[in-house]
Amino acid sequence: MKVVVTLPAYNEETALPALLDSIIETLSHERREYSIVVVDDGSRDRTGAIIEEYAKKAPVIALHNNPNMGLALTLKRGLLAALERTPGTDDIIITLDADNTQPPGLMPRMIRGIAEGNDVVIASRYREGSRVRGVPFYRELISLGAAMLFKLVLPIRGVRDYTCGFRAYRASLLKELVDHDGDRFVSEKGFSCMVDVLLKLRRFDPVMTEVPMVLRYDLKPGASKMRVIKTIFDTLRLLARRRMGGRT
Repeated sequence: MKVVVTLPAYNEETALPALLDSIIETLSHERREYSIVVVDDGSRDRTGAIIEEYAKKAPVIALHNNPNMGLALTLKRGLLAALERTPGTDDIIITLDADNTQPPGLMPRMIRGIAEGNDVVIASRYREGSRVRGVPFYRELISLGAAMLFKLVLPIRGVRDYTCGFRAYRASLLKELVDHDGDRFVSEKGFSCMVDVLLKLRRFDPVMTEVPMVLRYDLKPGASKMRVIKTIFDTLRLLARRRMGGRT
C-alpha cells in the first residue's frame, strides 16, 4: 500500500516547512512507502524554492505552475501526478491544505479507515470530538449552512462535511473517476472544486466515512485566500446543477 499526499500551494512560505516536517514525521512512522506531491501555483514568495529544497532530502515531488492557474487546475495536476504513483488497488491518495491548519497527525487514522474498507475518509468539522479554533463566526455559520443544505439536497451516506479538502481516497476510485470524466474530472473553479469531486464520486456508490478533526485556523500565518462571497455563489450554482442532473 502506497500513500501519496497532494498539496496545492500558493504563497505558503511561512506555513509549508512546518507542514512538510509534520507530514514526513507522521508518515515515516507508518512504515509505508509514501511521497508528497506539492504543486506550487505560481507563488510570488519562496514557496517554490522551499519545495525544491525538500525534494533534495525527502520523498517530495516538486511541480510548478507558471503562471498561476488557480486551485482547481492545481488540484487536478496534483491528483494526476498522484495517480501516476499509485497503481495498486489499495494505494491511497490524501489531499489537504498547505496552510498548516489541518493536522497531519490525523493521517494514520484516515489510512486505517481506507484499509478497513472505506473508499473515502473525510476529516470532518461536524463529528463528535471535532473542534474549530480561529475561524470567524460568520464563516462557521456559512460552512454549517452549506453542510446542512448539501445533506438535504444531495445526501451522501456517511458524509456531513462536503467542503473540507482534507480527505483520503482509495486511488482506484479516483482512477475510475478520471476514466469516466476524462479531463473534466475536476471541472469547477475555485474552492468549490473540492465539493465538485465529492459529488462526482457519488455515481460510483463508494463507501464514505468521516473522522473528527481539530481545525487550527488560529495557527494560519496569513489571511485566507478564499473569496467568500464568490465561493458561496459558485457552490450554490454547483448544487443546483447537480440536483438537476447536470455534470459539467
